[in-house]
Amino acid sequence: MTYIISIDAGTTGVTVLLIDKQTIVVAKEYAELQQYYPRPGWVEHDPEELITKTKQLIENILKTISPKEIAAIGITNQRETIVVWNKKTGKPVYNAIVWQCRRTTSRCTVLKEQGFEKLIKEKTGLVCDPYFSATKIEWILNNTQEDRCDLLCGTIDSWLVWNLTKEKVHVTDMSNASRTMLFNIHTKQWDDELLQLFAVEKTMLPVVKQSSEMYGHMEIDGQEIPITGIAGDQQAALFGQCCFEEGMLKNTYGTGCFLLLNTGEKAVASSHLLTTIAWTINNKTIYALEGSVFIAGAAVQWLRDGLKVITSAEETALLADSLKNNEDVYFVPALSGLGCPYWDPDARGLLIGLTRGTTTAHLARATLESIAYQTKDIVKTMQKEVGIQINEVKADGGATVNNFLMQFQADILGSSVIVPKNRETTALGAAFLAGLAVGFWKDQHEIRHYWKEEKVFVSTMTSEEREKLYKKWKDAVERCKGWSK
Repeated sequence: MTYIISIDAGTTGVTVLLIDKQTIVVAKEYAELQQYYPRPGWVEHDPEELITKTKQLIENILKTISPKEIAAIGITNQRETIVVWNKKTGKPVYNAIVWQCRRTTSRCTVLKEQGFEKLIKEKTGLVCDPYFSATKIEWILNNTQEDRCDLLCGTIDSWLVWNLTKEKVHVTDMSNASRTMLFNIHTKQWDDELLQLFAVEKTMLPVVKQSSEMYGHMEIDGQEIPITGIAGDQQAALFGQCCFEEGMLKNTYGTGCFLLLNTGEKAVASSHLLTTIAWTINNKTIYALEGSVFIAGAAVQWLRDGLKVITSAEETALLADSLKNNEDVYFVPALSGLGCPYWDPDARGLLIGLTRGTTTAHLARATLESIAYQTKDIVKTMQKEVGIQINEVKADGGATVNNFLMQFQADILGSSVIVPKNRETTALGAAFLAGLAVGFWKDQHEIRHYWKEEKVFVSTMTSEEREKLYKKWKDAVERCKGWSK
């Protein structure tokens, strides 16, 4: 057994990687997913497209090697995105509702008005927001005529496992379950009170397993390959970055930005951050505090596909570097509301400070800086609520190739930003979890041996300049709040 297959089912596409024991990516296949926007603020995927493309990518990976060389399969996925399907036909009853979708904003407002926010926060560690899965499931169930007795639902990992095991296994892991707003992170079970609140039958939901254990098998050319690792993408990235000790922090720069701080075996309560399960291995559960930025890389996509002011994401660094400073142009990318620490679904995007001299370069720079400012918002909140000083952030995700962004991030934080050699940390985390379950890697100590840094960005900005820039950012944020009310 020479390799692990890691399936990374992200928001914009699916990646399948072949990873060897030294954590080298031997092969990589990628397919983009069609994004559907039926109404403003609504975001959907086609679940059948997802499974078809995933299977095709696995076939492509296995063109040059035998299935007998695969020790296990690991899965990591965009979290909170939900699929409801008929277990008799195997067909979805509606498109997958994506984590970015804001269609249930009014439902969350009603729940808050009825006083349920405190209950939800205490049980799940989450805020009452359309970001999470429960109101998405409720919406689909309220908009289908199919018999509920025939329905199953789950996050993307569940949908993948169900299909890859030929409809034999309906499971999820604790990291994904903890993002549904239906799972009690303290008892580690689906919560009856919350199920009743959202009218979700427990029989629809997957069995909740650990993040590293045997779930089932995928048969390829007569060979049964065990599926043994599952984690939500951000928890997988935390594991892939080898943030195994309490106090270690990573930030994934993808469609959104996601900062996770390992808090050990204690679920730390927070008024602004999310408390979530990072992973469960060998019956030991590790928790994390999380801050979510809804729009990060997606803002760069918007510049490219929406405004069409750039033709590729790579252009942004050159454009931003062409200016000596931001010349007071700020962009608050609240295109799907604001996430942590504001939690304002009614906030909308704001571009401010424009003059006749404003150019594409200003837009590019303001967009990249907005990603770093939003990250600083969360780091400041973590430091305040946990009472620790964060001097180092491990960075991963597609945007880490942007040196302007990484340097500005270090500058505005006043901390080091460390980029690893292997930037596929999300897929790597899923591979690690799968490999540990079958003895491909002995333990976390062995895994840590393979993690290497590639580049370290150190702050060169004065504290006065840092505070001046950040103060204007906070002013811009205040101006965009509650816009769609």
